[in-house]
Amino acid sequence: MQSSKTNYVTTILLRTEICNFSGFKIYPGHGKTYIRVDSRSYRLLNGKTESLFLQRKKPSKIAWTVVARRLHKKGQDIEVSKKRTRRTVKATRAVVGATLEAIKAKKNQKPEARAAARTAAAAKSKEVKKVAQEKKKAELSKVKQATKGNVSKQQMKGAAPKVQAKSR
Repeated sequence: MQSSKTNYVTTILLRTEICNFSGFKIYPGHGKTYIRVDSRSYRLLNGKTESLFLQRKKPSKIAWTVVARRLHKKGQDIEVSKKRTRRTVKATRAVVGATLEAIKAKKNQKPEARAAARTAAAAKSKEVKKVAQEKKKAELSKVKQATKGNVSKQQMKGAAPKVQAKSR
């Protein structure tokens, strides 16, 4: 004769706490509760965490704590999806010297027209430079004719003449 035993599956609800220092689970019958003078309570896993807590060590600086591991991204599941990068949208804006319409008009010009304008501007600036150079040369020649003889650059600019040493 067989005995009919019914197997009951019992689930025990374990009320676990979390250690205020290390971040680990504290199971029933384990850990200590530390109560400060201001009546704030701290649950600590064991003597090691209690000692470190009372020494006022920072949990983020102690490698084995949950806080430190999170800080240094340890033990996390690797995310499969890549992070989306935001593309920057280019927008043309008006610059101090030119309006937006002027910039767009230059952009829409054909490269040949732009090159021709550039060469014309370069030629104009060369001409201006040449005129300035000739003017400078003319002034120098006038000064040289006025002074005639051996004259230093400083004297040419209008410095006082050097006092000659007198012999005895």
